[in-house]
Order: sequence, then C-alpha cells, then structure tokens
Amino acid sequence: MAYSRLASPSATLSVLESRRLSTRKSLGQHFLVDDNIVGRILSLADLDSNTSVLEIGPGIGTLTVALCGVAAHVVAVERDERLGPQLTSIAEECGNLSVIQADAVSVDMETLTGPGGPPTTLVANLPYGVAATVVLRYFQELSSLKSATIMVQAEVASRMTAVPSTKDYGSYSVKLQLLTRPAGRFAVPRSCFMPPPRVDSSVVRLERVERSEAPETITAASQTANAAFAQRRKTLRNSLRSSLALSDDELSPALAAAGIDGSRRAETLSVEEFLILGAELHQQGLLP
Repeated sequence: MAYSRLASPSATLSVLESRRLSTRKSLGQHFLVDDNIVGRILSLADLDSNTSVLEIGPGIGTLTVALCGVAAHVVAVERDERLGPQLTSIAEECGNLSVIQADAVSVDMETLTGPGGPPTTLVANLPYGVAATVVLRYFQELSSLKSATIMVQAEVASRMTAVPSTKDYGSYSVKLQLLTRPAGRFAVPRSCFMPPPRVDSSVVRLERVERSEAPETITAASQTANAAFAQRRKTLRNSLRSSLALSDDELSPALAAAGIDGSRRAETLSVEEFLILGAELHQQGLLP
C-alpha cells in the first residue's frame, strides 16, 4: 500500500527538478523519501476522518499528501516561499489542505484554524533547528492541540521523553512533560531522507496531559525548572539561590513546605515535585 506518491527518491527529484528547487540548509530541509516511514507516522498519529491536522514544514508535500488522505483537514505552515506553487498544486489536488506562508516559530495561533476548526493534532517532519521550540510553544499556546507526532533529531526526542536521573533530563524535559506525556517513539535511518542529515532522527508521539493545577502553578513549575537547571552541577538549594537571588532564610521555608531536600540535584526531581516546589515558591512570592 502506498501512502504518499512523493515518498521516493525519484518522485522527490522529479518535483525538485520540475519546480527548479533545491534544499536550503539554512531551513534544515531534508525531504522524506521512504513511504514505509510515512506509513509508520500515520499509524502512530492515529488519525481519522474527523481529525484536524496541523503540519509544520511540509516541504514539497510528501507527508502532506498522506495526511490529506486520512484527515478531515490539514493546515500546513511553510516558511520557504519557493515551495508555494508546489503546495498550492497539492491543495488543489486534495481539496482539504490550507497552506499558510509563515514562520512557525512566530505565526499567530489564531491563523491556524481551518474549515474543520482549530487543529487537534500536530503531525510533521519538523525543521530540526526549531523543533524543540516549536513543540513546546504549540502545546503552551494552542489549547486545542491534544497530541503531536513529530520527526525530530534523536537527541531532541530523548530530551522530550527523558525521565529523572538521566543525562537527557533537563528543564526542557520538565516544561514539556508538565503539558504532555510520551506515547510512542521509533528511530528513522538517515538513508530515509534526501539529502541525508548528519544527525540521527526519531519520530515521537506526545499526548497532552490534562492537569488539575491552575495555569499559574504550571508556569511556576516551569520557572522553577529553569532556575534549578541553570547550574546543573550544583545542589538544588545552591542553584535556586543563585538563579533566583534568594537567601537561605527565604528559600529554606519553601523547600521544607514542599518536602524536598535542598541537597538533591535538579535532575533527581520528578515533574510532580517541580509542581509542588514551584507552587510553594510562587505562594511565597519568590519567583520573578
């Protein structure tokens, strides 16, 4: 079964030559040319005919074609204006694709609503240079987003899914896992792209976590994680004191109330512990 007619080296070369296009290293463009990987992405994304999909960095439309074949509607955000005619052609062919010429890092979220309503899932082969920033921002600012199935650099996927007391666990892991939970991952060989990237790649699925805490508590936990990991090798107490410009007399009551030993290091704290500590710091007016 073919998922995308563009998911092969020959089809990709044909489009690039006919459109007189070349890849832009500055935009991190690596076109997917393996249809089996496209199928695995669709399977992990678990789409149906009611799903409103957001795609970032569609390129020549390899994954886009497959998404349009199973979803209700696809909104694709592409920064490279040279790809406009190719994506317009796909939109005319599929009938359920809207293309937005914009930078996904700064695009207005209100413009991402298509005929089927605001997007409920993000499915994309993301530009690697902005992948981490984009995923966190969209879960923070796009409340309709319930899941994301994204191709990213393997190192970034490890940060997204890291658990406490591992080298990949850091402030980014905490901030993303305050909002999501990992729900699947697989590796993608470099040979599946044109041109092949110099880094390993992974597809990871993230699902939104519905938390009972107030938004300000989530924000406080994020701020606390930033401060705690700012000086990773220091103890939690010393890192927070330095990052937040606090005295022991100010910090100790918050640590005690949270039930957290200040001699621990940031990477040993769970996401739930960051929520508790952040709430205490916020309540005592110790966060910026």
